[in-house]
Amino acid sequence: MRRIFNLTNALFLAALVLELVPSRREGVNAWYYIGLVLVLEVFYILNVLIKKDDEKLQTIGDVTAIVYGILIVWEIFTTKTDLADRHLFPSPSSVLGLLISELPEFLKGTLSSFQLLFAGYFLALALAIPSALVIGWKKRLYKAVNPLTKVLGPIPPIVYIPYAIAILPTFKAASTFIIFIGAFWPVFINTLNGVFNVDKRIIDSAKALSVNEGSMLFQVILPSTLPSIISGATVGLVMSFILLTAAEMIGATSGLGWYVKYFSDFADYPRVIAGIIFIGVVVTGVTFLFDKIERYLLRWRK
Repeated sequence: MRRIFNLTNALFLAALVLELVPSRREGVNAWYYIGLVLVLEVFYILNVLIKKDDEKLQTIGDVTAIVYGILIVWEIFTTKTDLADRHLFPSPSSVLGLLISELPEFLKGTLSSFQLLFAGYFLALALAIPSALVIGWKKRLYKAVNPLTKVLGPIPPIVYIPYAIAILPTFKAASTFIIFIGAFWPVFINTLNGVFNVDKRIIDSAKALSVNEGSMLFQVILPSTLPSIISGATVGLVMSFILLTAAEMIGATSGLGWYVKYFSDFADYPRVIAGIIFIGVVVTGVTFLFDKIERYLLRWRK
């Protein structure tokens, strides 16, 4: 039988008992903090009741315990003591309240950010994968292009921002180009190497069946290279998020990166931290969805 009292539940009780200590900050609504703690505990208890896999449950418990620990330390340093600067470090309740009240603005910024992100990212996928398949399949072409990837690939895409802004007609076009560059090289290089390293026995078997070149590329090489493609696409997605935020903080008038930069200029640090947390939630959600897609595409692999 699973233990009811463990570290996770002990930290839950500690987080609640902490609110019995008088706050040193005026006007702090502690109910946001208490509400989050209760929501986390309900989430954990539901998993205890539903999950059959003890290993997954242990992971969920550990993650929940870490969140409790962060909240407790944050609450102690910001409301129960004067150890943290009141201007730079808002209380958990202040930030949680803003996450709720500013949600429409965050959703609007997310939509604006995703328009740039997906335009650049999917354009990179559309160009990098087919071109890498063809170049990787042609041995002579591969030997000519591969050295160039070692020179151009490692260049940080952010250095192109000044030229992109100067040359391209709009900020949206410049941002899309920078995101495209950041996603293109990881996908292209991983796909290129994946094609070149496909098991020769698979290719020989396809040739023995008189498979034409088109079918060879898209029915034999592409499935064999899929793990490498997804690996590059994952790196490209992470790079795209970094470049998206950087571009929005430089010249945008909307988006999540712009939100953080805008309020940091006014020293509104509660909104800055709320924006950072929301960006983390969005990135986590997108990577979780990407992981699900990866598992589906590679369902044949254990």
